Amino acid sequence: MVLRLARENPRWGHRRICGELAKLGLQVSPTSIRRLLAHARLVPAPRRGGPSWREFVRAQAASIVACDFFTVESVFLRRYYVFFFIAHASRRVWLAGCTRNPTGAWVTQQARNLGLDFAARDVRFLIRDRDSKYSGSFDEVFRSERIRTVKTPVRAPKANAIAERFVRTVRSECLD
Repeated sequence: MVLRLARENPRWGHRRICGELAKLGLQVSPTSIRRLLAHARLVPAPRRGGPSWREFVRAQAASIVACDFFTVESVFLRRYYVFFFIAHASRRVWLAGCTRNPTGAWVTQQARNLGLDFAARDVRFLIRDRDSKYSGSFDEVFRSERIRTVKTPVRAPKANAIAERFVRTVRSECLD
């Protein structure tokens, strides 16, 4: 069955064949499938000859915007949350607002304020973290403008590196 699936579907790899067999109720490990394919001298699925991740991000940078928060301590020891958006290609920053208590409704309103500006600039992707302040209505504002929201993985600050670098610059040059 493994060899038949591999011959009939040359673009499938061993993991895809494993998944298709699982749908049929057959439990076969991907390693066993890989060994069977090698023994039958069937080459693995071809790699797509596309751009590298770095090339892809550079090509798409004009259509990517990231958002995040950073905190500012006031003279009276009050903490303020600053909400900002940053364009990947030009590094242009939009300060969306500043508040002591950012809620989902407040963040959604700030998104509405800037949503039309992003639609006019042909933004296609918004990178954000998994903070609870970003509610479903926040994502819906961008979805209605045909902007896809991409959530960063948990505890992965490098996934939103441009926004994190902006926060570091603001802290070192303006707040210290």
